[in-house]
Amino acid sequence: MTIELEVQRATDFEPIPDDGQFRRWVTTALQGRTAAELTVRLVGEAESRRLNSRYRGKDAATNVLSFPADLPAEVDLPLLGDIVMCAPLVAAESAAQRKPPEAHWAHLTIHGVLHLLGHDHQEAAQAREMETLEIALLESLGIADPYLWRET
Repeated sequence: MTIELEVQRATDFEPIPDDGQFRRWVTTALQGRTAAELTVRLVGEAESRRLNSRYRGKDAATNVLSFPADLPAEVDLPLLGDIVMCAPLVAAESAAQRKPPEAHWAHLTIHGVLHLLGHDHQEAAQAREMETLEIALLESLGIADPYLWRET
């Protein structure tokens, strides 16, 4: 499998998982896909807020944004797009939800990749399908259901 993954660190926030962890989570989300190119950009709250405001009309930082590549049909490249993750927000959420930070990073990375692959959660049926897939992929990594915290 040829996975071209660029991890950009545009924040000084620590701790952040290493490139190998991101590669493992991305590869898991790709579910055997033979080729893919994508970027994971790790940012602070200001950049996350700017992007979320510009592209989603929401004036707040968010944990993960996905920007699928918009290639013409005649361009046959494995370019999936970009994922932007707000490091301070991911850390704050994992603490608030009492999840291991690594598990939350893995979940949001997989979530972002699934968006690049065309999955969505705007409607209830789509959300159930996407959450079921996330749970299964995380389970394959030995990570508990990320949605259990909602029930406590």
